[in-house]
Amino acid sequence: MRGVGDRPGFEEWLRDFRAEAVRREGDGDPGWARGARLDRRVLRSLQRFQVGEDGDGSNLMAKAAEAGDEVYAEAVRLFVAEERNHARMLAALLAAAGAPTIAGHWSDAVFVRLRRVLGLRLELMVLMVAEVIALRYYRAVRDGSGDRLASEVAGRILADERRHVPFHRDRLRESFRSLPGVVRAGARPAWWTLMLGACAVVVWDHGSALRRLGVPRAVFAADVAALFAAVTGEVFGAGEAGSLTPPPGTPGGRRAVRGGGPPPGGAGGRA
Repeated sequence: MRGVGDRPGFEEWLRDFRAEAVRREGDGDPGWARGARLDRRVLRSLQRFQVGEDGDGSNLMAKAAEAGDEVYAEAVRLFVAEERNHARMLAALLAAAGAPTIAGHWSDAVFVRLRRVLGLRLELMVLMVAEVIALRYYRAVRDGSGDRLASEVAGRILADERRHVPFHRDRLRESFRSLPGVVRAGARPAWWTLMLGACAVVVWDHGSALRRLGVPRAVFAADVAALFAAVTGEVFGAGEAGSLTPPPGTPGGRRAVRGGGPPPGGAGGRA
């Protein structure tokens, strides 16, 4: 299967993001009025993830604009809009469950400061770690919350994240192709170190919620590692392009994800 990154430029990704914006407007919001009943441990966990999704994205958009590819920069702008929508839906879900949002969390503050001091390539590497963790987390909420509204919200976010991961993968793969082999060889273990540290923080900070959602800490960590191995394999050329998810607009892509079965592996990051 050919991946999106094997096509010239990011035109197809831009078409995908635009089509999703139209579809999202047509679908409308979940039925917030039905309310939600969620375990307090899950509520605390969702509050922390909502903080992570709630960013204005200006730093990332500025770096994408500076890269000189107008198509890619516009796709990033629409990616940021989807992340903002995640924050909005999580806030509405918390309100439906009678819980407030929180002003901040130390792990998110560290994550944001780290990303903002880096260039575009390194920022996307940090962001990708968060996106991979989000995949597994929102899958757990969708499948294990026991609440219809929470499952719907998590399913919507999960479907977006399954597109975001290959979108960032394609940009990173393109970026790393121009670097010397020794740089590529050093970047891979450093990226793994970052991912393992971030995953350990999530497992420690959200462990009780994950257990309530039916996902033991060890299972969550192993699933995240498996998905990240696929990401790094594709970025550095060892994996088959497109194996993480079908390209936009192909059978088995977005529409199939929204409809049903669990995706492979499974964190959003503040845009």
